[in-house]
Amino acid sequence: MRTVQLRRYTLVDGEYDAFLSWWNDWMPRVRAGAGFRIDFAYGLPETNEFVWAVSAEGDREAFLALESRYMASDARAEAFDGVPQRVAEYNVRLVDTVA
Repeated sequence: MRTVQLRRYTLVDGEYDAFLSWWNDWMPRVRAGAGFRIDFAYGLPETNEFVWAVSAEGDREAFLALESRYMASDARAEAFDGVPQRVAEYNVRLVDTVA
């Protein structure tokens, strides 16, 4: 069993390219190191949106425990150190598999 988290961002105007560069440099490495798998990532430059999904083995409770450890990790802190706010709006939810 895997639990999936869908992450939808509206990026700050003018930050799309910088966000993608940072995300590609850091997130695959940092999330994998924390026990997650990135299932997909898509950008919509014309609307300043970025949509991606991350998953982990186990149920929702296990995912949330792993997420809590990740959020408090030194690796995550390093990834975000000195990075300006590039996300204007976050929409992050655990999702159900339907097909």
